[in-house]
Amino acid sequence: MFQAAVMMALATQPGAEAPQGPPSTTPLTAQSGATTPAPNGALAASAGRPEATIQPPPAEGQASAGVTSYPASFFAAFQPNTATDMLNRVPGFLIDDGGDVRGFADAVGNVLIDGARPSSKSDDLRSVLRRIPSSQVERIDLIRGGAPGIDMQGKTVVANVIRKKDTGVTGVFAVSNNYLPKDGRMMPAVRLEAQKRENGTALEGSFVIAAFDDDGAGDGPETETAPDGTRLSKTKDNTAAGGVQTITTLAYTTPAFGGSLRVNGQLFGQTYIYDERDQDVTSLLDPPAIEHDRQNQERGEIGVTCDRSFGAKLSTETLYIQQFQGEDYLTLYQDPGDIEHFREEHINGESILRSTATYAFSPALQIESGAEADYNWLDAHNSFIDNGDLVQLPAADVDIAETRGELFGKATWIVDPKLTIEAGLRIEASHLTSSGDTIIDKTLFYPKPRVVFTWSPEAADQFRLRVEEEVSQLDFNNFIATTALTTGEIYAGNPNLNPQQALVVEAAYERRFWKTGDVSFTYRHSALTDVIDRAPIVDPSGDYDAPANIGSGTKDEYLATLNVPVDRFGVPGGLIKANLTWRTSSVIDPTTHVERPISGLRNREGSVEFDQDLPKWRLKWGATYNLGFRQPYYRFSQVEIDTFRPYGELFAEYVIRPGLTLRSEINDIGADFRRTLEVFPDLRSTTAQEYADVRDLYFGPTVYFRMRQAF
Repeated sequence: MFQAAVMMALATQPGAEAPQGPPSTTPLTAQSGATTPAPNGALAASAGRPEATIQPPPAEGQASAGVTSYPASFFAAFQPNTATDMLNRVPGFLIDDGGDVRGFADAVGNVLIDGARPSSKSDDLRSVLRRIPSSQVERIDLIRGGAPGIDMQGKTVVANVIRKKDTGVTGVFAVSNNYLPKDGRMMPAVRLEAQKRENGTALEGSFVIAAFDDDGAGDGPETETAPDGTRLSKTKDNTAAGGVQTITTLAYTTPAFGGSLRVNGQLFGQTYIYDERDQDVTSLLDPPAIEHDRQNQERGEIGVTCDRSFGAKLSTETLYIQQFQGEDYLTLYQDPGDIEHFREEHINGESILRSTATYAFSPALQIESGAEADYNWLDAHNSFIDNGDLVQLPAADVDIAETRGELFGKATWIVDPKLTIEAGLRIEASHLTSSGDTIIDKTLFYPKPRVVFTWSPEAADQFRLRVEEEVSQLDFNNFIATTALTTGEIYAGNPNLNPQQALVVEAAYERRFWKTGDVSFTYRHSALTDVIDRAPIVDPSGDYDAPANIGSGTKDEYLATLNVPVDRFGVPGGLIKANLTWRTSSVIDPTTHVERPISGLRNREGSVEFDQDLPKWRLKWGATYNLGFRQPYYRFSQVEIDTFRPYGELFAEYVIRPGLTLRSEINDIGADFRRTLEVFPDLRSTTAQEYADVRDLYFGPTVYFRMRQAF
């Protein structure tokens, strides 16, 4: 959440074309003279291929098989600044940034750029999209279920942002400020961006420096009560958090080796500071409890991508990514009679080599195969000092290395204009070693089959069915010790984990209406094996909570999205969007041996938005209602329940003149957070609850302004 100030500074100039009606129902046919069908009808396109042609499928009725095209003119009335603004107006689509995991395949989101995934891991998807001005977008294709030449990235719905070939030099200079009325803090940000796309080459660069606020920090009371309701203590908590980020990004694309070559890089630096002061309101003369956290992060990445086409049917993509990251995290907690220090220092790196080949047997059948090799390493050292005494933590000093390889293949078959089948198999093998406090040496092997059926009995209706074996990736952070001193917990590391596996069955129904309206319902059931949750570890230095594989479980998710244009109700340019997710889960608690939900899963989340575009007044405005969520954590001597209550947001954006916009927002309206701790003196299964701690934090609204000049 604390990167919001940076993210708000990322948009560009509005489009200038006039609206020309609803999206095309022949989705991948040319929307301008720049697109030309290939002889085999494959969709051979890739991000950063300036001379590649975005090619439509040859088969009549491709739209009914799940692809719809939205030309740039469709978005003009919405006054978009960037590709992000345009995607937010695509009916039935929500941007998915992808996962923060090792490797490339599972780290990407659900948006393609010129037919291919962004070739950077550090440069997140939303940042990439915000650097694409709406004036550079030719059209956006929405692919449901699958289509030849399109890498669905494991998703059932993907958007493909197709850019114009030559746009010359464009850029943005933006300044913004986030103001916190409750304490008077200012969080300014500056962004400079420029790019040139001309004659088959592209040069892109951006620089951002931004102060940010962590809106997970606030002020409020904290009360401890005994099981019989007797109040044991009451404190007033004051917390504040934020920091500064700098991000520099460069990329260069040019024709080479019979195809295209792209080189991209990023440097990232961040300082984050958290301060907390807890004053006992029943004894104001006593000194307060104080916590001070400081985190410094540095990260660098360089990537190289090479694309080639060998005739009309065969194309290849090869990429190499190298990342390095360092982090120094320090926590100081001081209470009357108690001083605690915790420090974590680690450096880590990742090397990725991936190659993919795509072959079109026919316009209706295409296969893709390839391999990926990764090498990851982490060198982590932690220390905990309690009142001057060094406490030995389990897995405090760990060196981890992972060598991982994956072979993959998939086929996309358009059986007829109404039915598409995508089937694939990924085979993953890895070798993991650890030295230091914990010694492990193990090899893991997992096959991951997948099949997706997409059936469109009518142009407006679509049914999707996905069956897939998913395997999570081990989080190196679970291998090392961490702390939460304000809750009194030290968390041990556990390098001896297995990945969590899930057999996923997903069914979805989508209905399009009123030309641009859309509603969808999805049910997803996951049968889980080797669930990663929390379990007790008994150690000579004390009992600790640690991540562990705790057995089998289930997870069920119910998702609904709604996109309703309200012009016909007398609200011109108005749009209502809603997305809702409900979750239930079940696993056996390793401490109490009783069934409970899985730790860290939110019971629900979603939002309802209303936007209205008023191009006659060069204005757009909107409001959002966020549902909030409830998120439990089950530890051996604590049960923590975090509740974020519903809150609202308002925005207005005015086009002063073409290219120059002013935007203002009021965020976190009514937002507050409650953390409830049920605390036990030892194992929850053997001891009675000692006390309950309820902490309420009120954030107060934030006021945001941004001035952007595009050129």
